Amino acid sequence: MAFTCGTGKHRRPSRVKRTTSNAVGVAALTTTGVIGTLAAPALAADRSVEQTGLTQAVTIGDTVAAQIDAQAAAQQRAADEAAARLKAEQAARKQAVEEAKKEREAEERAARAAERKRLNTFVPPIPGSYVSTGYKAGGSLWSSGSHTGVDFHAASGTPVHAVGAGTVVTAGWGGAYGNQVVLRMHDGTYTMYGHLSSIGVSVGQTVTPGGRLGLSGATGNTTGPHLHFEARTTAEYGSDIDPVAYLRSHGVNV
Repeated sequence: MAFTCGTGKHRRPSRVKRTTSNAVGVAALTTTGVIGTLAAPALAADRSVEQTGLTQAVTIGDTVAAQIDAQAAAQQRAADEAAARLKAEQAARKQAVEEAKKEREAEERAARAAERKRLNTFVPPIPGSYVSTGYKAGGSLWSSGSHTGVDFHAASGTPVHAVGAGTVVTAGWGGAYGNQVVLRMHDGTYTMYGHLSSIGVSVGQTVTPGGRLGLSGATGNTTGPHLHFEARTTAEYGSDIDPVAYLRSHGVNV
């Protein structure tokens, strides 16, 4: 008895074959973007959720979008933090520059104040000495009939100092004054130092309070070593003023 194999044209395809076909179709639709526009009933007519993989694709898409959003937010936070740090650093540098400027200006003001104080400071011509002959003392020793300055007691070779800041206008022989130095003082007055045994400055030189001018001696018209000191309104003889009052007015205790 002969058997005929059933190969009828209406035989249902196997599950493996159907699943493969469906997967290929879904892939093609996803690539072209058509899957997003298909109505749910059209897919449900021949494919199950498990066969199409549609739910998995949508879930994966949402997850990726969420990750992208999170990454963008993190990048924005990092950018904001970097901008805040840069702004803070710039503000700190600006503050440091301003503080350094203020400190430098304060130091410059202090230096100028100290220089003004130094220039306006007066000192005795011979520290520790005393006046041995006063101003306007009379006698035949002076051609004018009276003493035009004061004498400070000093042994020969004692350092003689500028009583204040000034400029040398005379440095040399002065006749009866012997070796003399005349200074134009910082305040516009003049001081004279006579009978020096040696001179240590030159015309045009600037001196500071206490600067050494030379050494005391007995040159010129004198009976012994001492310092003859005068205060004047001009550089010339005859414009003398009371040297003790002059020194005291500048804070020197004589």
